[in-house]
Amino acid sequence: MKKRNRLEQTSNGVTGLKRGLLATGTKRRAKGMTIGAAILCGLLGSSANLMAHDILSPVNPAVDPPFDIIKASASTDGRWASFMMELAGKSGSIIPEASGAFRGAEVYAYVWPTKIDPSGVGFAEGSGILALAITAHPDFDDTPLHDENGDGDPANDGKNWHAHWAVLAEDAACGAGFKVKEISPGQDLVPASMPDLPIALDAPGQSPLLNDNSLHITLPVKGAEAAAFDAMTAKLMISQEGSPGPLLCVTEAQDVASGDLSFPGIIMKK
Repeated sequence: MKKRNRLEQTSNGVTGLKRGLLATGTKRRAKGMTIGAAILCGLLGSSANLMAHDILSPVNPAVDPPFDIIKASASTDGRWASFMMELAGKSGSIIPEASGAFRGAEVYAYVWPTKIDPSGVGFAEGSGILALAITAHPDFDDTPLHDENGDGDPANDGKNWHAHWAVLAEDAACGAGFKVKEISPGQDLVPASMPDLPIALDAPGQSPLLNDNSLHITLPVKGAEAAAFDAMTAKLMISQEGSPGPLLCVTEAQDVASGDLSFPGIIMKK
């Protein structure tokens, strides 16, 4: 795929994000692009993307098979939306190692960045890039209303794969150029089921289905029909105590279904 010209035509800000990612030592190519530059390019988009539906992606030997995307799709009946991802390896078979602390904890995620407005799940209209993420993180639990492992304790399930809606915002301080956006609970518009964290993160409670090399989830959202989407696998990290940076950064894009986060997928009416 020829992505160089597309990158060269982006703004100076995007170029700066690309430089910042390389400077941190995060040199995995995610099929040739940093998430920060890629999402901004995708938001610019082109009318050609409207011809797409599913996203097919070639196997990338440089990516661990459980995070190497080979297909992504999404559909909606007008109320519920279903998102699917197929991988080159067994989905969900690798989770982060526990560090024993919330600060500095790592998060692994299967993500569908979308052009659905964040108001579709209860955040403020136009507040950022709405992304659906299926995540695992052994060091903390951020689904206080749900008991994913069924042991009667809803506060110890972080290592189990679970779903979030997240609003992403650009931040050059993050290794991959984006963060989960900070919010002020009680001031900003947020969903009723969000966890007790000062970031735009919702815990809707629907459970993902992981089966061999695929994962699938269905959940309610408004305004999904005909919205563009992409898919990626990523690593995120909680900042260290006292750090001036964002609380939750996207530190690495492991793989990107489109190769350049151009949002070629379309959420189709089923």
